Amino acid sequence: MNDISFTIPAATEFAQESDKLSAVINLLTLIFTVIVFAGIAFMLIRYHKGAKVNRAGAPSHNSLLEATWTIPPLILGLAVFFWSTKLFASAYSPPADAKEIFVIGKQWMWHMQHANGIRENNELHLPVGESIKLTMISQDVIHAFYVPEFRIQRQVEPGNYSVMWFKPTRPGRYHLFCNMYCGTQHSEMGGWVYVLSKADYAKWEASAVKPVAAGGFRSETGGLSLAQQGKALYEKYDCAGCHNPAAVSRNQGPSLIGLYGKRRQLQNGSQPVVDDAYLRNVLYYPNEYSLAGWPQSMPSYKGTLSESDVLAVNAYVKSLSGTPADDGGAPNTDAPAANTTNQQWRFMYGGEFYK
Repeated sequence: MNDISFTIPAATEFAQESDKLSAVINLLTLIFTVIVFAGIAFMLIRYHKGAKVNRAGAPSHNSLLEATWTIPPLILGLAVFFWSTKLFASAYSPPADAKEIFVIGKQWMWHMQHANGIRENNELHLPVGESIKLTMISQDVIHAFYVPEFRIQRQVEPGNYSVMWFKPTRPGRYHLFCNMYCGTQHSEMGGWVYVLSKADYAKWEASAVKPVAAGGFRSETGGLSLAQQGKALYEKYDCAGCHNPAAVSRNQGPSLIGLYGKRRQLQNGSQPVVDDAYLRNVLYYPNEYSLAGWPQSMPSYKGTLSESDVLAVNAYVKSLSGTPADDGGAPNTDAPAANTTNQQWRFMYGGEFYK
């Protein structure tokens, strides 16, 4: 019984601010509930049927009373609205120096990809005191990434990247849930988030999982960083055949150098910004993103490149733009395999490669 707790610890800066807002809302709710019920009780006692009170000449209204119960609650309501809106907006506006981790939801597992090549299934290791940005997408249906101690949740949708961020403040192990019904095994789709001290995180980062593919098998890319994996795919499918300087000079395809973050002029007149979503959609639906002044000859890679592959190719293209998407990660084929004792991994997925 001593282990029972009626509160959930706040393990991020966002959780601390969220708890403050929640406490203020609860306090205001309590105060106004007491005021309203006290007023009702007074009226019942004072003016119940048979009470000896003067009921003649009752006023039709009282401007001062009406202003008293209208203006202060209005001001308090607006204050709570702006406070909550600012807090909500900040959760989806990550700082520029945030450590980016890619998350893919799949029936019924969470797949994490770090920029330096680390891959995790249903587990996520993070350093304490460092801003973390999650860029998430679903491979099938709508999921929701939810960690109660972080006070964060966001839907993970197919075909669309969603972003949120947080800064862990408390080392520990925290339960990760899918908070959107996603199929017959929805209740089993979960895992753990491990917040480690800087020293412990450095040890973990240098250990087994770095050069290992999802499922515990040795990575075919030898532990390459995400951008290096993307380069391997870029070369495998001969993307340079249309995007290298010689091909660009022959008008076969546009250059990708310095592309990320810029606007592109499309044949339909739109000017989208080149972000992760744009890079993904161009690979899957190239005919919808024909560039003005360029012939459209790029094939669709939908069904050829998985969402995981797309993230790698995106990381490589971003590295061509000078975006820090590569944390190094030299090949290391001697590292041991990832931990495969996770119950979901063993009984649900059979150790197959994540595709």
